[in-house]
Amino acid sequence: MKNKDISILKKVNVLKDLDDKDLKQIINVTIEKSLRKGSIIFMEGDKGDAFYFIKSGKVKVSKTNTDGRELIFTILSDGDVFAEVTLFNDIPYPANAEVLEDACIGMIRNEDFENLIKNNTDIALHIIKIFSKKLYSSQQKVKELALGDTYSRTAQTIIKLAQNNGKENSNGIEVNLSMSRQELANLIGTARETVSRALSQFKKEGSIDIDRKIITIKNMEKLKAWIE
Repeated sequence: MKNKDISILKKVNVLKDLDDKDLKQIINVTIEKSLRKGSIIFMEGDKGDAFYFIKSGKVKVSKTNTDGRELIFTILSDGDVFAEVTLFNDIPYPANAEVLEDACIGMIRNEDFENLIKNNTDIALHIIKIFSKKLYSSQQKVKELALGDTYSRTAQTIIKLAQNNGKENSNGIEVNLSMSRQELANLIGTARETVSRALSQFKKEGSIDIDRKIITIKNMEKLKAWIE
């Protein structure tokens, strides 16, 4: 078993606290896939027979409304897990997953993972704790969408993207969106024009700077003030 494989799994949020012995068992049931930008991992309604984690690259999780508009739930990157909602449940995938940047994906079939944890209580308990935290996070996002105004949600989204993918430089924290303005609006849950107005306001007050798809947070405190 390669130490490199174990070090990669330790970057996966739901697996990072497991010991090497448990990680080796998980590696044994993991299928690795290299996917190009634009590849569809699964579509809403497909049989939910596996969950995934990202070794490298970015993945968009979204669904299409009845009127044809795309609603982006989240943008995922290195170490993130997705489609775990199908684990222990005989349900189809509830959304679409598309590769935004060339990616290396780890796929674990639900049946293989369920058989694994039947004989390992440490892994089972760990997974239950992590999934409970993810459920709480999802509930918080629903609350934000219901109660937060557009400027607040836009600021929250930029800050979260910075926390997950931001890089510090001499000007502040740089966030490469890897998405269009429309996709950003879909992620926030509002119209593209509204997001553009919010970004323009943030730039005018000196919170951020914008260069095409790159946003640089110049003053985090001013940006946070929109959500406090």
